[in-house]
Amino acid sequence: MEKRLILRGVLAGAVAGLLAFVFARIFAEPQINAAIEYESGRDDAQGLLDKAAGLPMDMGGPDIFSRTVQANVGIGVGMILFGTAMGALFAIAYTVCLGRTGRLRPRTLAMLVALGGFLGLYFVPFIKYPANPPAIGHPETIRDRGNLYLGMVVCSIVFLVLAVWLGKRLQARFGNWNATLLAAGAFAVAIGIVMAVLPSLGELADNVQQFGHHATETPLPLTDDKGAIVYPGFPADTLFEFRFYSVAAQLLLWGTLGLLFGPMAERLLKSRAEAAAAPAEAGPEPVGAV
Repeated sequence: MEKRLILRGVLAGAVAGLLAFVFARIFAEPQINAAIEYESGRDDAQGLLDKAAGLPMDMGGPDIFSRTVQANVGIGVGMILFGTAMGALFAIAYTVCLGRTGRLRPRTLAMLVALGGFLGLYFVPFIKYPANPPAIGHPETIRDRGNLYLGMVVCSIVFLVLAVWLGKRLQARFGNWNATLLAAGAFAVAIGIVMAVLPSLGELADNVQQFGHHATETPLPLTDDKGAIVYPGFPADTLFEFRFYSVAAQLLLWGTLGLLFGPMAERLLKSRAEAAAAPAEAGPEPVGAV
């Protein structure tokens, strides 16, 4: 049965990834285009400043894939594959939780596992290291940013699992509601400590001194040698909308995954229970029956 559940998780994840891609293509892609246009304009302005100062100009390299391919085929295939992978992991987590969470209905359990996946794999790490569009963050911090984000994901998942275990241990003594609150509080404290210890993205920018004394991952206005602004800083609206739609796309993916997987798992489990009960209901065969 485990393989059949995983297969249903993969199918639900692929559909969820497709829906998330359509959403992101409509709402998030315009913000990505705006960020790319900003980055291109800033590079041109920086090139003029470098030329006026007698410095060599950075010509950059050509794009391997066009923006049309990236925005449609690239992101589409990536989101579907991501949804498929998350669907498989979701089904495995669901199988582990099955029978260990009391009398929860299969659909209810599916939504709770989806909520845990959204929080543990995306939203909690996002709070510390939010998603950024092009032009945010500089190339020398890419590896550090990736490692820190991966560390946040690992800590978030581990603490979430421990919080569920703690809630189950405290349930008999404090009741279901109070045990849930205590476990949630313990999770918040533990993940809060990790967030406080790990460096911020601005601190990474400080290390490479990309933006001078007031280093930040978000580009500040570009100024000439006299202090006059020759190109504005990165638009705050674009950054906010990109992050908002990023969260919304992930919420759509995990919500769709839970909503699609729940009924499929419920039908599978119901048919299995009926098949197991059928021989018992039929009773023993009469003696001498032909």
